[in-house]
Order: sequence, then C-alpha cells, then structure tokens
Amino acid sequence: MEKEKYLDDLKAKFEREVKKGMKDVQTNKDFEGVNSQNYQDFRSVYIPKHQNLYEKACNLSEQLLKLKPGKQKEPLLQKDIDTSHLQMTPTGAMSFALLGPIVFVLIAATLAYILTESMFLVFFAMIFGGIGILLFMNLPAYFASGWRMRGSNQMVLSIFYVVTYMRHTSNLERAIEFASHHLGPPMSLDFKKVLWNVETGKSKTVIESLEDYLESWRKYNDEFIESMHLIEGSLFEESEERRLDALDKSLDVILDQTYEKMLHYAHNLQSPITALHMLGIILPILGLVILPLMVSFMDGTRWYHISAIYNVGLPVLVFIMGKNILSKRPTGYGASDITEPEIEKPSKYRSPKFIAISIFIVLLTIGLSPLWLPLVGVPDFGMGEDVDPDISVCGKTYCFFDYHIIKDQESPDYGEKVGPFGLGSAVIGLFVPMSISLAFAVYYNMKTKKLMAIREHTLQLEKEFSHSIFTLGNRIGDGIPAEMAFGKVAKTMPDTDSGNFFMLVTYNIQKLGMNIEDAIFNTKNGALTSYPSNLIESSMKVLIQSARKGPSVAAQALMNISRYLNEVHKVNERLNDLMGEVISSMKSQIGFLTPIIAGIVIGITSMISMILSRLSGTLSQISKGTDAGGAGIGAGQGLMSMFGEGIPTYYFQLIVGVYVVQIVYILTILVNGIENGIDPLNARFLLGKNMLKAVGLYLLISGTVMISFNMIAGAILQSI
Repeated sequence: MEKEKYLDDLKAKFEREVKKGMKDVQTNKDFEGVNSQNYQDFRSVYIPKHQNLYEKACNLSEQLLKLKPGKQKEPLLQKDIDTSHLQMTPTGAMSFALLGPIVFVLIAATLAYILTESMFLVFFAMIFGGIGILLFMNLPAYFASGWRMRGSNQMVLSIFYVVTYMRHTSNLERAIEFASHHLGPPMSLDFKKVLWNVETGKSKTVIESLEDYLESWRKYNDEFIESMHLIEGSLFEESEERRLDALDKSLDVILDQTYEKMLHYAHNLQSPITALHMLGIILPILGLVILPLMVSFMDGTRWYHISAIYNVGLPVLVFIMGKNILSKRPTGYGASDITEPEIEKPSKYRSPKFIAISIFIVLLTIGLSPLWLPLVGVPDFGMGEDVDPDISVCGKTYCFFDYHIIKDQESPDYGEKVGPFGLGSAVIGLFVPMSISLAFAVYYNMKTKKLMAIREHTLQLEKEFSHSIFTLGNRIGDGIPAEMAFGKVAKTMPDTDSGNFFMLVTYNIQKLGMNIEDAIFNTKNGALTSYPSNLIESSMKVLIQSARKGPSVAAQALMNISRYLNEVHKVNERLNDLMGEVISSMKSQIGFLTPIIAGIVIGITSMISMILSRLSGTLSQISKGTDAGGAGIGAGQGLMSMFGEGIPTYYFQLIVGVYVVQIVYILTILVNGIENGIDPLNARFLLGKNMLKAVGLYLLISGTVMISFNMIAGAILQSI
C-alpha cells in the first residue's frame, strides 16, 4: 500500500511539473505555437489577391469541366500548387487553362466584330486565346516560381535567424518558430506550415516536416538545403564548440554559394537584356517610322490594328521575356527586411487614389478633346498662312482638327469622315499618356514618400548596426548592465542613426521608467517604432533572451550577430558591383534611350503624315485641273489612288505614348527585380519616379520635335 501511494504521489508530482512546463511554453511570447487556424488565417492574409482569384476560378472550372492532366503532368502541377499554398487540384488548373481562354476568345472576338467589323481583331483574339491556353497551363508553375523567388530572397536571413536563436538555445522547433515570427512572407508562411504539419499530425517530428519542406527546394537551392542540414547536425554534436562551428558553417555555406551563382547570372545576363531591348524597344519604335508609309498604301488598315499589336501583343511579349529573365535569377540575394510602418491616412479627398484619379480624368478629357469637341459643334481652326481649301480643310497651313472626307470612290469607306490629322490634335493628344503617367507618379509618390524616408533611416541604421552592436556587446561583456550599456554606447556615436536608436532606448529607460524590453518593443514609445526593421527587432529579442542567461551569453550573442551582419554586407556589396553594369544599362534604357527614340519617331511620323496628307490634296487638285483640260485624267487619279488617307498622327502618338508608359512600367519592375528581388515598396517608389521623369522626357521631346518638323514640312510644301 505504501509503495502504491508513493508511486501515485510521484506520478502526481510529475503531472504537475509537465502541466507547469506546458503552461510556461504557452505563455512564452517567443514561442506561441502554430495551430491549424493560425496557419489558415496567416495564409488568407498573405496569399496575393490574384492567386486567390485564380484559386476560385480553378475550383469553379473543375465543377463545370473536369479535365484531368496526364500522369506525368499531374505530380508536377501538384508540387507547384503545394509550393504556392493554393487550395485547389491539378484537375481544376487544367480545366481553367482550357475554359478561361475559350470564354475570353468568345467575348473578345464577339465585341471586336460588333464594334469594328474587323476580322483582324477576331483573328488576333483567337491567337491570343491559343497562347493563353499554353500560358494558363503553366500558371501554377509561374506562381510557384514567383513564390520561390520571393522566398529565396529571404534564405540568407532565415538561416541567420535560425542560427542566431540556436546559438544560445539548441532547440530547432523554437528556432523555426522564432524565424517565422521575424521573417516576412512567404518564408514566414513556409516555416509556419512546417510547424503546422507537426501540429496536425501530417509529420511526426519537426525534422521530418522540415525535410519534406526542404525537398521542394531540391532543384532550386541546394545551398539552403545544405545549410539546414548543418543546423540539424548541430543538434547531435557532443561538444559545444563543434555545435557552434556547425552553426557558423551553415551561414558561410549559403553566403559563399549565393555569391558564386550570382556571379554566373551577372555574366550571362547581357545577352537576354540586349534581346529584350532590341525586340521590346528599338525595333517596335523604329518600325513606326515606316508605318505611315505602309498604311497609306494598304487600304483598310486602322489605328486599332496597330494598337492591338503595340499595346497588347508587344507588352505581353516584353513581360514574358522579363519574367523569364527574373526566373533565372539566383536565390538568396537582395532581400529587403524593412517592414512598412503604419502612417496616418489622409482624408478621403486628400488620399493618393482620389488625387490620382482626378488628375487622370482631367488630363484624359483634355487629351481626347480632338475627338469630342467636333461632336459638340466646335468648328476647325488653324494658324499660319492661307492655303487652298482643297489642300487644307481649315484654310491655314496648320489645322487643329483637320478631319478629311474620303473622296476615293473605289474605297469601301467613301464619304466617311476620318481624322484628326491636325498638328494641334497631335500635340493635345500628348495629354493622354501624360494622364496615365502622371496619375501613376502622383499615386506612387504620395504612397511611398513618407515610407521611403523612414526606410532610408532604417537602412542607414542597419549599415551601422554591425559595428554598434559589436560595441554594445563589448560593454555588456565588461559587466555593465544592458540598461546602462545603451547610454554609454550612444555617447560614443553622436549624430548617427545607431546613436539615435540607442539614445531612444536610454531615454525610455531613464525618463519614462520603462524596463529594457518595453523601451525597445513598446508599440507606442518603443525605439523600434522609429526604425521598423525585422533584423533589428530580432537582434534585440536575442539580446533580451540571452541577457536572462547572463551578461557573458548576451555579449557573445551580440558579437556573433555583428559578425553575421558584416559577412552578409560584404556579399551584398560584391554582388552589387557585379550587377552594376547591367543595372546601369537598363536604367539608361528606361530614363533616356526609350523616351528619346520614341519622341523623335513620333516627330518624324507626324511630318510624314502631314506630307502625305498634303500630297493627297494636291493630287486631288491636279486631278481636277487635268479633268478640266481633258488630258491626264487617268494619271492624276492613279497617283491619287496610291495615297490613302493613312492613320492620323493623333492615333500614332496615342499608341506610342501608351506603349512608352507600358515599357517604362515593365522595365522598372524588371530592374527592381534583378537588383533587389521582390521588393514591392522600392518598386512602387521607382515607378513613381520613372513615370514622372521618363514619360515626361518623352512628352517634351515628342511635342518639340512634332512642332519643329511640321513647321519645316509646312514651309517646304508652301514653297512647292
């Protein structure tokens, strides 16, 4: 009886200890655990909206049309779906790949025929739909590639977080949890899913779940897998020295191999960038020089035929080529770890969206005025010397609208009014691309101006952080309490972002009576509110945790963080040097070459259109004269029939202007992707800047060249 009572008491004692331990884990802020609902909520927030729409469209298509992929294709699709965290099936993906383009072709072809009666646009829609089927079949692979790219940019950082935690606490599960809380998506979502698979019983242990996850990177990032295996191996090392060596080696492996892969990528990037520049910019824009001549001899060619090619086909081609270049970008480099802080939102009528839309509507209305002003009865007017009304509609050298009546009796459009051909209309048409570019520029500048100012200070702090945190570690290692060490270090680096950060911590401790944790992490007055960086936040959390184990542990942790930051900075600087030439070339294409070439081409096009238009009127007058004289009628009419009305410069300018806006947008995203990886904040900032500068340069050059070239052509024609 006594033995049984003793065993019962012992059992109860251990049960109390286990419950107490579980309670400690549950109340630990740095290890909250990941359950099914936590992962689902996190997924719903960070999965991009377009992927959610695609997911819903595939699930709906599967209900309407069950089209199963082949046996070889299905596992590949399933792997891509799992990588993208999509909740759908390969059957749904294949069903939508066929059903979506078919619906698009039916709608687009029907609308094109009803509105224009153009079989060219119907055929164009069918070709686009056929290409769409091929693209949609590979859409899961595209999403998975984008997800891997966003995730791979964080890999050096993810290894850094796991290693940093495991140096003072050799617990892989808690280290992964620590990394998932401090990384941004998508790696945070991936790490949460690793833990979620253990919570839901899909995997028995964290190592088993992690191995399943690492297998998805087998063909794409061997260095990440190798680094993780070194971290796993550190768990089984008997001596502390060998355990720390394995952790240090894991970060060295991913840094060194990332640099080697980026070196090869930089060397192989010149050819695809040149091809992109020639096929997407030089050849299409120079092709517009011969288009005015070509369409003058091709009856039935309309502006929307050219627009379909230049504003739909070519941008899609450039986008696909750019995405292909980005898909080959090595992983693990260029991650931005600056969080976007919350800023005060302006009122409804001062919001960036409202102001951008207002600017767009006003400028677009002005740009389209050559189309709607004649409809409300505004007569044509012009400037310059008087000209025969048979040659110039308004009786002046330069007309504003300059609408023509088709006089060729053999033309199917005989008697229709076409235009505007006037110089004034072409110049006013510049307001259309201006409306798009200025709306983008205002919106993105207003959205990112304050954020980028905060980001610059935070980036500067991160650059200085490795040295300042090393100094902080030395002061703590000397036996100075962490609360006092911040103030002493701050005094040694005045007028720096690091000194300001440490001074904020000191002020909160001394003046506001906070403890060191609140002085750094308090949501209202904490020092991190002025420097929103996950890297700095996690480093400070490591300090707080390691300080509980003694000043020597805290000092060593900070010195290790300093060493890691120095290594990462050196690799990034070497890679920036490698990519400098390519990035500089692409930036010159965006800001200089493209707008200048396009602007000059538009000026030449305007001059050619004016000359052809006047020649048509002159030949018509000659035809009348020969008719009265009774000779040369056939020759005059034959010459006149050679020159059709062509396409007005107004529409050419709209097509090229919109194309320049599209190219600047696509190339800006491409440059940011090559240089920084997935960095939405910097991409929006660059878009705002490039839309204003590059498109503004195009508008200035095209307007100047159009006016000057038309004045020269007008003077020559007047003398003739």
